[in-house]
Amino acid sequence: MISLAERLRRARSAEPGGFDRRLVAPMILGSVLNPINSSMLAVALIPIGRAFGAPPSQTAWLVSGLYLATAVGQPVIGRLVDSYGPRLLYLTGTALVGVAGLLGVLAPSLWVLVLSRVLLGFGTSAAYPASMSLLRTEAERTGLKSPSGILAALTASAQVIAVVGPTLGGVLIGLGGWHLIFAVNVPLSVICLFLGVRRLPKGAPKGAPGRTDVPGMLLFAASLTAFMLFLMEPGLAQWYLPVLGLAAGAWFVRREHDVAEPFIDLRVLRGNAPLLATYGRQLLAYTTSYAFLYGYGQWLQEGRGLSASQAGLLLLPMSAMGILVTVLTGRRPEIRAKLAVGSVVQLLGCAAMLLLGADTPIWVLVLIGIGFGIPQGLIGLANQNALYAQADPARMGSSSGLLRTFTYLGALLASAANAAFFRDGATSAGLHGMAWLLIGVAALFLVMSVVDRSLGRVGRDT
Repeated sequence: MISLAERLRRARSAEPGGFDRRLVAPMILGSVLNPINSSMLAVALIPIGRAFGAPPSQTAWLVSGLYLATAVGQPVIGRLVDSYGPRLLYLTGTALVGVAGLLGVLAPSLWVLVLSRVLLGFGTSAAYPASMSLLRTEAERTGLKSPSGILAALTASAQVIAVVGPTLGGVLIGLGGWHLIFAVNVPLSVICLFLGVRRLPKGAPKGAPGRTDVPGMLLFAASLTAFMLFLMEPGLAQWYLPVLGLAAGAWFVRREHDVAEPFIDLRVLRGNAPLLATYGRQLLAYTTSYAFLYGYGQWLQEGRGLSASQAGLLLLPMSAMGILVTVLTGRRPEIRAKLAVGSVVQLLGCAAMLLLGADTPIWVLVLIGIGFGIPQGLIGLANQNALYAQADPARMGSSSGLLRTFTYLGALLASAANAAFFRDGATSAGLHGMAWLLIGVAALFLVMSVVDRSLGRVGRDT
């Protein structure tokens, strides 16, 4: 039973016609757990590699491990949110983040550290679908069709953490070594648990609990893992890996269409070409974004000869520009112009990477970071608004979880690119090779943004 005092407090915080302000803090703090771990690691890969005597082709598994877990975790947790409601999944996920942080601090080897990143991936998968589900519930309660202001706040908070993350990571490494970037997850987990228990509604599940599609999860994970093992170390001797990946993927797709309660509900895509295009753009955009984040961060230390703290500071202008762009454009629901501008600037930024070398002036490095911040502020928010308009409201948790899955698939491809081009170290030649690949990816993203006429309708009716 809810006490009278609690009811009065809720009534004050949930103003008529407005979203419940008590939900904003746990939603934002939970949603930044993944970006803070992603951004801090960008300047920690080189120190971790030196500590364990591991080359970039092995430390790249610290990136891949997290995103393999999130690629699997996002859709399944999205489904669980739709069935059990957001509160239970939010609390479970944020608790797992604290456990993963402790394991990372105590890790005796690189592969135990990779395991902690896998646990982080599963733990940080809960907050986003939980937040999107809460937004949909609040929209139904208040009658507001598009909470663009709240969506912008979620995106802006991720941008703020992206600003703090590399710099904080560099400072922590300077103060006590790379172990501290894992230790910060413990207090963050405690704060999220406290706010989640105090503020998230205990409402009944939105749907009847269903069976967990364990075979579907295993097939999906097997397909991704086989492809990643091949991409991280491609060669004729590993020809069987992509074959296994294709076979597991085909079996997975067939199974998901046949079972009543699939692991990934492919029905969200059936007859919804605009939503499928949004997922494709998300994959392409974040392949480029994450490849730059991790590749550039490593090159600044090995190719340019800077310290982890200096590299963190040079990544600051990128995310600062991302915040500024998000603030200036976040409340505008129209997305086609955002995607077009973001894709053009992203393409130019990839081309500018070809000019980098060991003697590149610092002011040029700052300008390139600022340039990459523009699409960072435009693309993520635009695709998020597109999904909100295109997805079936009854499957919002599943659809939003799948959007994050495509984000992390992009991160996996980026990790594979880093491992392939930095096999002999984060050299300027390796960075230039990766830049040519990213130019092709960014050009395809530009084409997909320009030719999709359905984007012109998004936002006009909200």
